[in-house]
Amino acid sequence: MSRAAEKKPVGFATQLVAGGIAGAMEALCCQPLDTIKVRMQLSKSGRTPGTKPRGFIATGALIVRRETPLALYKGLGAVLSGIVPKMAIRFASFERYKAWLADKQTGVTSLGNIFIAGLGAGVTEAVMVVNPMEVVKIRLQAQQHSLADPLEAPKYRNAGHAVYAIVREEGFSALYRGVTLTALRQATNQGANFTAYQELKKFAHKMQPELTDLPSYQHMLIGLISGAMGPFSNAPIDTIKTRLQKAEAKPGQSAFQRIAAIASDMWRQEGVSSFYKGITPRVLRVAPGQAVVFAVYERVRRAMESMKGSSEDNTYSE
Repeated sequence: MSRAAEKKPVGFATQLVAGGIAGAMEALCCQPLDTIKVRMQLSKSGRTPGTKPRGFIATGALIVRRETPLALYKGLGAVLSGIVPKMAIRFASFERYKAWLADKQTGVTSLGNIFIAGLGAGVTEAVMVVNPMEVVKIRLQAQQHSLADPLEAPKYRNAGHAVYAIVREEGFSALYRGVTLTALRQATNQGANFTAYQELKKFAHKMQPELTDLPSYQHMLIGLISGAMGPFSNAPIDTIKTRLQKAEAKPGQSAFQRIAAIASDMWRQEGVSSFYKGITPRVLRVAPGQAVVFAVYERVRRAMESMKGSSEDNTYSE
């Protein structure tokens, strides 16, 4: 019997807990790089002829100098509040779509269908969790105020206050500004991510047939490689999305018109390189983030399955 056939489907509770813990660890480790990425994407530096856009190290140093090191964790509350449902939905929907697309006779899902399952998981998490969370996170990260000065009051005090203020001033739909771009970004991310991860994991098992489970460092390395693929393929989408979500909507202007206006302005004022602003910290954030997610997810999932198996064995022995 094959290794895949021997394993039972992972339960939703296991996906929820393992995914939530994995996501929380990713956020705590990688939030500073995400803040730097957002500031770079929103920056207008480099517009003046003869000047270059500020790099990610210089951007990080500027944030620390002006706003204290804690400013690198702006928006963390919004991320943590959404990370558990995000990861639960990502893994649960991927496994569900993967099962639906599997061959009815063999139970095996082809490479192309794994990619489609990843696309579906990305769209699902984007619509249900990611877009509202990112609108709030970006508004918090975009505030350039010093956390060391109690008299310098920001517009949004925290994630909860940001949600309240955005909905009150701009309507509930503001939380879904840029949802099409977010869904497109998440779909391409997870399509590439899950496909690469599944294939690399299969290759690792093939090269080490004596192993029932891969060690954590291999899950981390595979996650690192698979996680780096998405950012390079959809950087322009992510940059336009960030600027769209940061700005307030103009009356009478459709979402498509806003996207076109932002893209056109970036092209005219800052050139093609502006579409790739923040790519370095994004790759440095997403790739290690996926390494942490997959390593922690696999470890927690195995531990929970082991505990569940022990509990069932004890029940049967009574």
